[in-house]
Amino acid sequence: MSAERPCPALCVRPTRALVDEKVEVCVTCLPPEFPVTVHSLLQSEDGDFWEAFGHYTSDLSGSVRVSEDASHGGTYDGVEPMGLLWSMRPIPGSRKNLRFRKKDVLKPTEVHISVYEGHLTEGFREKCPLASVVAQRWYTAPAVQRVDIREKGLKGTLFIPPGPGPFPGVLDLWGGGGGLVEYRSALLASRGYVTLSLEYMDLMTPDGKPYNVDNKYFETAFNVLKHHPQVNPDRVAMMGLSFGVSVTLGMTAYSSVVEPKCIVCVSGSHIMPVNGSLKDVFNELGKNEIKTRYDEEQRIIWRDLLLPIPDDPSKKVEMGRINCPVLLIAGEDDQNWPASESAEDMKKMMEQAGNGHLLTILSYPETGHLIEPPYSPHTRASNFIVVQTKAKVEVLWGGRLVPHSRAQEDSWHKTLDFLEKHLYRNDSGACRSSL
Repeated sequence: MSAERPCPALCVRPTRALVDEKVEVCVTCLPPEFPVTVHSLLQSEDGDFWEAFGHYTSDLSGSVRVSEDASHGGTYDGVEPMGLLWSMRPIPGSRKNLRFRKKDVLKPTEVHISVYEGHLTEGFREKCPLASVVAQRWYTAPAVQRVDIREKGLKGTLFIPPGPGPFPGVLDLWGGGGGLVEYRSALLASRGYVTLSLEYMDLMTPDGKPYNVDNKYFETAFNVLKHHPQVNPDRVAMMGLSFGVSVTLGMTAYSSVVEPKCIVCVSGSHIMPVNGSLKDVFNELGKNEIKTRYDEEQRIIWRDLLLPIPDDPSKKVEMGRINCPVLLIAGEDDQNWPASESAEDMKKMMEQAGNGHLLTILSYPETGHLIEPPYSPHTRASNFIVVQTKAKVEVLWGGRLVPHSRAQEDSWHKTLDFLEKHLYRNDSGACRSSL
């Protein structure tokens, strides 16, 4: 840059935001029609670096506005206001089959956004940027409380929004990978819901023995949430992902204790032994192990374990028993569960039973299994630890970068709308105020 021209300036607004909020990125004080690369970089809690970048050319005023101007190359093309986040991928030379997952939700993810001269595709860490800004992305809003739950045999984490309450509640169930996954619960609490993230896979008793949970475990969790002093007991929902969908549907249909106001089911199925435990479900899947497929890179495809959709009613949840609103979210390229086929069968079952009016289906082409909160990096395949055997495998989840990222954004906002409609609106139609 010449001495007569001021240094380039990079502005990111806001620099502190929740992960489901958009940001504006603008570069000014460039020469007219000047090629630059806008680059984003973060380091995960596992120590891996992820990046995204777009190629831009400044306008006649010397400015680039990521929300308005088209990228002509990089990890995304076209006008993509949030491409610097959803198109992130591990930097060259990283470990294989990584998946980005936030562990400590009380700390932000720091995203370093920089602008470089020219259209670059590599070597960013060896180059000197024209300008840089650090933006914080949070799953937990200020004053949200995080409380460990270790009562009545449960293992979970409760997130409570700020304010007097009472608030609606959400019981949040993740999938077969096990562990205590908190980031979606923290984000839901940041949007006004007391949310209980529940661990239920691979639990151990205090003396170190395996603890196979049964229906009572989920009923206890539902009641702990329902009767919390900050929760409106008449406005409690369940939300499941993958195997968590099976639990959500089974408990909603058959439990006399679990009576959710509404349920959200992401990338799951209703196919399961109706009168069985979680152990029985996995035993049933094990019988179909011969149906396991592998792609050309020897990544596991598990979706066929539940296909074809059975006609035997004892092998799937009786959807006619569900009497609350249901939101089904399915990726049509899900390579882990037959979510799309299951959604169609559930729709057929509910229409035949006369409760089809309770069902809303969001089905997304070229979208895979891991439908995360918006602007999360897409993971088509990743390493996975099988809970039962502790074996490490490579799993194909499916999805294509752009449509999958679009689905994540659309489904999240429609999920919030669905929860708002059924948990916050009272009989007069009034809604809660915005946070």
